[in-house]
Amino acid sequence: EPLGAAAHERHRRLRRLLHHVAELAGHHQQALARHARHLDEEDVAAHRRPGEAGGHPRLRRPLGRLVQELLRPEVVRDVLDRDGLAETPSRVARAFEEFFAGYGQDPVEILQKTFEEIEGYDEMIALRGIRFESHCEHHMAPIIGQAWVAYVPNGRVVGISKLARVVEVYAKRLQIQEKMTAQIANTINDVLKPQGVGVIIKASHHCMTTRGVNKPDSDLVTSRMLGCFRDNALTRQEFLSMAV
Repeated sequence: EPLGAAAHERHRRLRRLLHHVAELAGHHQQALARHARHLDEEDVAAHRRPGEAGGHPRLRRPLGRLVQELLRPEVVRDVLDRDGLAETPSRVARAFEEFFAGYGQDPVEILQKTFEEIEGYDEMIALRGIRFESHCEHHMAPIIGQAWVAYVPNGRVVGISKLARVVEVYAKRLQIQEKMTAQIANTINDVLKPQGVGVIIKASHHCMTTRGVNKPDSDLVTSRMLGCFRDNALTRQEFLSMAV
């Protein structure tokens, strides 16, 4: 078989395996969340390794098998049974549980507890520089960045850590930055029903800084403005002056 055809077949297999890995990662987290609801906390803890936030061996095995297939010599030209790679499939499976933990979490539920004793406070609330790590849905390459989230309350506020948690939930999924920006803003707007919401994200995308066009000093900035942030230029400018 010509070398070009062999390389093409390896790349085709690699794309197919990565698609299955991404799909399984999402199903894995949703299944884990359903499974955990039927176990008491002691049983859930019994399935965890020390220091792990969650996971279940029965759910982890299919992902590990896909990684093992990915590491076959005809794909990556290495030997799976050497010491350095022997535990790689299980390590990758556990890492994917962390990378895509957002599929098992509900951002709407995170914002349910609010506080109304705010003495009429109706000025902007902005949480700045929320660091996050995500993965692009096209290449599964890391997206590393920061988010700035602001809203003007309408009679009630939410704990500031909950804003960071909403960012984290959406970051821990396969993403494109534009969609993630809109999801964060839309969720806060729909649940809290404030006078307005503003979200800005600035991030470096490894799919273009470490491969492809290879532009390591570039970053992407996206924004979503709703309510008074969209309608009032002064409010929007106040927020922009705090960010990036």
